[in-house]
Amino acid sequence: MAKLLKLLGIGLELTIAILVARPGWCLPPPEDLPEEVLRTEIIIEARSPLDGKPMNPAEYAQLQDAIAQRSTSPGLDPQIRELIFLLQLSDLFRTILPF
Repeated sequence: MAKLLKLLGIGLELTIAILVARPGWCLPPPEDLPEEVLRTEIIIEARSPLDGKPMNPAEYAQLQDAIAQRSTSPGLDPQIRELIFLLQLSDLFRTILPF
């Protein structure tokens, strides 16, 4: 008799869980576009990575080419380079000598 009540209890719990879960509530709203569709959209607006101004695709492509063709990166002040080196050295010493 105890086994029968236990099985009825489990069956009742499952039935309630199925009725309460409502699988339709977990779905996104119908107006929400799937990520797969958004990934295939062609973006025709662009913004300059330098100043954030709107650009058309041709100007954006030219700017990307100009940035890619730069052979040198902007120079860094020697004092700042030295400071970065000293900070890295200090960090190394803190790792080796914890006191």
